[in-house]
Amino acid sequence: MKVHQFLTSYSYGDAIGNEALEIRDFLRANGIESEIFTLHFHPRYAHQVCNYLEYDRFSAPENVVIFHFSIGSPVTKKFLRLADKKIIIYHNITPYHFFLDFHRILAKDCFKGRVELKSLADKVDLALGDSEYNRSELVAAGFKQTGVLPLVMDFSKFDLPVLPVLSEIFADGKSNFLFIGRIIPNKKVEDVITAFHLYQKHFNPDSRLFIVGEYRGFERYFSALQNLIARLQVKNIHFSGHVPLAEVVSYAKLSHLYLHLSEHEGFCAPVVECFHLDIPVVAYDAGAVAETMNGGGMLVREKNFFKIAALCHEILTRQELKAALLAGQRRALGKYLQQRTGKILLAYLRGLQP
Repeated sequence: MKVHQFLTSYSYGDAIGNEALEIRDFLRANGIESEIFTLHFHPRYAHQVCNYLEYDRFSAPENVVIFHFSIGSPVTKKFLRLADKKIIIYHNITPYHFFLDFHRILAKDCFKGRVELKSLADKVDLALGDSEYNRSELVAAGFKQTGVLPLVMDFSKFDLPVLPVLSEIFADGKSNFLFIGRIIPNKKVEDVITAFHLYQKHFNPDSRLFIVGEYRGFERYFSALQNLIARLQVKNIHFSGHVPLAEVVSYAKLSHLYLHLSEHEGFCAPVVECFHLDIPVVAYDAGAVAETMNGGGMLVREKNFFKIAALCHEILTRQELKAALLAGQRRALGKYLQQRTGKILLAYLRGLQP
């Protein structure tokens, strides 16, 4: 059996692309031939992937193709025509209404993606969500054979030193807050900024916020965030833009607390990554966030920004609270160890064999 993967896009630093790479490497390590096929890809991955239109010469009825489904695209039609056994991994599609004021094309693609998802319901051998939240959406869309495959993650790649130049600039005694993710409307970066503003104003003026992520394509949203910062007169907010992994890890290791107030998540990889890096996490209970946290971190169920600011202050000033929080996060990590998630994947693949 050969197991190949389809993606719509393989972007640099993207969680779905990273998972596809981890799955490919895990399969190869277990003696299973595996390649990645995609429509769009970052130039640095040109040697790692193939164009999805080239798959015909790999196709065979005994093969398995895993399609990482996250948006509407021409890849779906190609996938449906294959004679191979078919699995989709559903990473969720952000509801289109989040993008209507900022990116009409993406709003259209998200709407189209949810329509395409239903068209797959009776045409795949197995449908997996990377969370129970996503699996429940598959069931609602009409899929019969479903399961959960937590994100396959390799934490060793985060074991990097802090870059000296960033340490020189930012290791200055300030309390550093962190947000990691694409700068897009459903992430509610404005809520992170508002909560941080209240923390800085009422609890600790000697503080800073790192916002680490790509904002190209969402310049209108980025401009709205800049206007909010100017209106609130918040100081020391640093947007990194899209940066290599070594810089992401450096910003994380220079941070004292991770704050995530997104309103739609099918999974939430940065939360788990911060668990691994021993950074206290405060996150809003939306989508699959609570499930991703697996009992670790601090979950908030109400967006009272002053209370969130006060909670962050308590975590950063009460050592016993912080220690208990970090201990819970370390326990929660067991769910995502690669030897566990890899075995789950292999079990699903064996279930498709005669």
